[in-house]
Amino acid sequence: MRGRVTAGLAVLRTTGLGALVLLLWNPTTARFAAGEKAAPPLVLLDASLSMAGHGGRWREALDTARALAKVGGGGGVIWRFGSQVRAYDSVPPGDGVTRLAPALAAAAGREGPVAVVTDGAISDVADLPSDLLARAHVIVLPRPAFFDAFISDIVGPRRVGAGDTVRLKVSYGTTGKTVGEGGRGKGTLLVSLGNRRLMSRVVSLPDSGILSTEITLPPSPFPGSLRAGWQALEVRLEGVAGDSEPRDDARWFVLEVSPQPSVVLLAAPPDWDSRFLARTLSDVARVPVRTLVQPGTDGSGWRDAAGLTPVSAADVARAVAGARLVVRVGDPALLDRFPTKGAVLTWPTQRGQDGDWYVQPPEPSPLAAALAGVAWDSLPPAAAVADLALAGDSSAVVVLTARLARRGAARPVIVLSQVGGARRATVVASGLFRWAFRGGASAEAYRAVVAALADWLLVGGEGRGERFLPVTYETPNGLPLVWRWAGSGAPRDAVVTLTAGGVARTDTLRFDATGRAELSLPPGVYAYGAASGAERGIVAVETYSDEWRPAAPRMRAQPGGVAGRPAGTALRDRWWLFVIAIAAFATEWAWRRRQGLP
Repeated sequence: MRGRVTAGLAVLRTTGLGALVLLLWNPTTARFAAGEKAAPPLVLLDASLSMAGHGGRWREALDTARALAKVGGGGGVIWRFGSQVRAYDSVPPGDGVTRLAPALAAAAGREGPVAVVTDGAISDVADLPSDLLARAHVIVLPRPAFFDAFISDIVGPRRVGAGDTVRLKVSYGTTGKTVGEGGRGKGTLLVSLGNRRLMSRVVSLPDSGILSTEITLPPSPFPGSLRAGWQALEVRLEGVAGDSEPRDDARWFVLEVSPQPSVVLLAAPPDWDSRFLARTLSDVARVPVRTLVQPGTDGSGWRDAAGLTPVSAADVARAVAGARLVVRVGDPALLDRFPTKGAVLTWPTQRGQDGDWYVQPPEPSPLAAALAGVAWDSLPPAAAVADLALAGDSSAVVVLTARLARRGAARPVIVLSQVGGARRATVVASGLFRWAFRGGASAEAYRAVVAALADWLLVGGEGRGERFLPVTYETPNGLPLVWRWAGSGAPRDAVVTLTAGGVARTDTLRFDATGRAELSLPPGVYAYGAASGAERGIVAVETYSDEWRPAAPRMRAQPGGVAGRPAGTALRDRWWLFVIAIAAFATEWAWRRRQGLP
């Protein structure tokens, strides 16, 4: 019957419209590109120190990596990974940390299969991308279990006077198999300076984990025959039965010895302001700081804040007389009895007007440049501000001011002056320790204020003029020493000479835009110095490393996924879909014409 739409026409129309919709949608299908499996393999070889530690299987791992690189006719590539990703070489492993994520990320851009040869002690397992890890063929060569005793950390003052008591907090522990069924074992902590044994102590070892103990060195551990300067103490754990790994039994601690304290802080009475000031001043001034406190108000009862040992008034007077900078915190009436010849920082914390005193941006002064980056509006208020008389003092320069509740007239809180060649600074705001207590930007603002005051009072940090400083004076084996730029202007390369065991070497510190530089050195104690600068000191690269300790594998062996790089194909790239659409519409048009339909 002519003029009637049949089922065949409906099928043709539906087929053509369906093909047209698919072409407009243009979905993409994923597949692995042809020929990917034939690409040369990439082998990631663990080159951290654990592979060469007790029970390490470095030689077996090296042979395995070479064999994997020859799979498929050879031509494979081997990369070493640890703290960094490096090209292949057969030298023993030397990286002090094991990071696999950067190596997998770099391997993602290559074609062909990826294999990982490791002992399984990966430090960044939680950061590994699951898709990249699933692709890799992982071979784990674990180390056998063993017992290990070690020293994990040393904390103590960096700068001391020749007569100061030195207190070190030493953390030590054990891991792996226990010493025996008898419970905890014993060991001896030995502190030495060069070939001189300073002290020893017998300690009990935990069955597993870390313990801490405080070691007190005698007031004069450094003999007069040694010149004042930087010294390196070695703390060693000895006499542990069954200790299989001796390379993590000792650590270095570098400190500076001064004939006398360059800074003496008197606190009468001591409070939170004096406590935070003493700690921050010792950190930023880079000179020995001795803190003496007087809890009472009768002018006697002075004590050394380091151990609360009694100090006579005569000893206080001698310390003040020999100091380059005297800091007086508390009641001025109790502190004026000690005359000073050098610079003085006076910080009265008594009899101030209470309230919320908000510090304003700095006035033009010698410290303005050092305080330029502080966000003053975000700082906590001072608790009180005392009156400060400036009348008749033509040399006084106001550095900072504060306003009560951000209203009213501004009152000076930090003032600089210079009388008879001696520099003076006065801070009349109490409660500024809140800045350091809050942390973050507020703590950095507090450090900036204290550092600027100390630098000005000590005339540029005792005239050292150091352009660069080590961030850490000790670094574990396999990790670089980190340095920071401390000079004026933009960071620039610096040449440094390092001497260890009578052998000198010259290196160049190349600072990045953030003012940091790294220098990799073999284990040893190095005296560093710059040929054209005042930079002097000691740094130590330890034999200790976390990699020496036994660790259970954090990765499991797996065969890996499909080799090759996935490729996508859009539906418009398939020619036959266009043919279907055209054929369907053309056939429908011819059929409709034959049926006499429009």
